[in-house]
Parts: sequence; C-alpha cells; structure tokens
Amino acid sequence: MNAAALVTGGTRGIGRGIALALARLGHDLMLGYASDQQAAAQTREDCVAAARECGLAIRVEVCRADIGEGEGRQALLAATREAFGRLDLLVNNAGVAPRQRADLLELSEESFDRLLRINLKGPFFLTQQAARWMIAQADAETPAARVQRKIVTISSISAYTASTTRGEYCISKAGLAMLTPLFAERLAPHGIRVYEIRPGVIATDMTAPVREKYDALIEGGLTPIARWGTPEDVGRAVAAIAQDLLPFSTGEVINVDGGFHLRRL
Repeated sequence: MNAAALVTGGTRGIGRGIALALARLGHDLMLGYASDQQAAAQTREDCVAAARECGLAIRVEVCRADIGEGEGRQALLAATREAFGRLDLLVNNAGVAPRQRADLLELSEESFDRLLRINLKGPFFLTQQAARWMIAQADAETPAARVQRKIVTISSISAYTASTTRGEYCISKAGLAMLTPLFAERLAPHGIRVYEIRPGVIATDMTAPVREKYDALIEGGLTPIARWGTPEDVGRAVAAIAQDLLPFSTGEVINVDGGFHLRRL
C-alpha cells in the first residue's frame, strides 16, 4: 500500500515541486489548492506521469479549499480520508503574500488578518487535526507494523528576516517557526516527526514581480550559492524526510536557502 500525503498549496510553485518529488517516491497524493483549477488538473496529470516514469502507480486527487477557514481544513482531511483512508505525511505549504506591499506604518488590519488567517492559523489548526488522525492510526497499529508519520511545514527566511514593506508576511512566518517545536515535542511520544523547511529566494510566481531586484542581490553576493532556488530544491528536502532519512531528528529546521542564513564577515 502506498503512503498517503496531503500537500496544501500543492499545485503551483513550491507545492508543485514537492508534489512531483513525492510522486516519484510512490506516494498517493491529495493536493489542496485555492482557486487555479487548471493548474491543479495539470499538476495532477504531471504527478501521475512522473510516478509512471519511475515504474510506480499512484493515485493523485485534488481538493479546492481555503485552509484559513475551518470548513476548508475539514474538507481537505475528509477528502484524504475518503480517497486513501490514511494519512502518513502532511506538508503545510499553502501561503499567500500581501496583495500590495505597504510600508510598516501604512499596513492595514485587513491585510494583516488575511495573512495570519491563511499563513499561520490555517497550518496550525490543520496540523492539530491531522495529528489527531495520525495518533489514531498509530494506536490502531501493532508495534511491528507502526509507520513513522511526519508533518512538514514550509516557512521562509522571512521568519527571521525583516522586510518592512511586508511586515504581515514576516510575522506570519515567524509564527510558523514556533509551530514545529511545539508539535515536535507533543507528538514525539506517538512516533510522529515534525520538521520545518525554510526556503530562501525561490523562483515562483510569487517572486516573479521582484525578479530584477533579487537578480541584482544574488549577483552582489546575497547567498554563498549564487543562484535562485527552485521548487525542485524544496521538493528534494521534503523527499528526504518522506524517505525516513532523518529518523533520529524532530523539531529540525532545514534551510533551503543557498546559505543565506550564514552570518559572514
């Protein structure tokens, strides 16, 4: 039986890179998305094809849901349960940027509330609900048959890097940085490992409007590895976790940022 993974925001950008990486490992996939039905259908098709190229047969389903709302989170888990009857890996990837960058002194409550609802509240309570299900699965298994389940949250270097024209985004990601140690401590006795992956400057549609800015920064030495990151880079990090390559680690932050986090003189 294939392992089953739920990836929020799983049909575009970083989420798509993660979905393709898991497809190549043979995971059945539930891919959450917010609005782009065409992208969802294309990613579903591409994941099935990627698995087939590896000699694997998987099921891929998509579910339109707003993770910032309780109904949306329940819909994602219900669809996963109906499709696969199990959940082995949750990847909290869905997130949004401000609709308009604004100086910190002009930041609106509407934008602040929107980003914290989707980027922070959504992953927290989805993780809570998924963890309950994972614990129930573990309790129903014999020790010999018990699976090591995982929860991975995709955050950002914005968890600790101040950007005064998108303060609400930084605050939402800083909150996510505490989600992982909290759940890692709580869920370790149940055999559930929890990780944070912290991407840096990744080439997606979210960063496309500021491409020239980051091109110049990278050329000027922003990161020791002098290139843009890709969704595939993040997907490989998730794949390492999915393959149980870090069995004695939990609460770990994995930087996928070209070395941005290094302090240099």
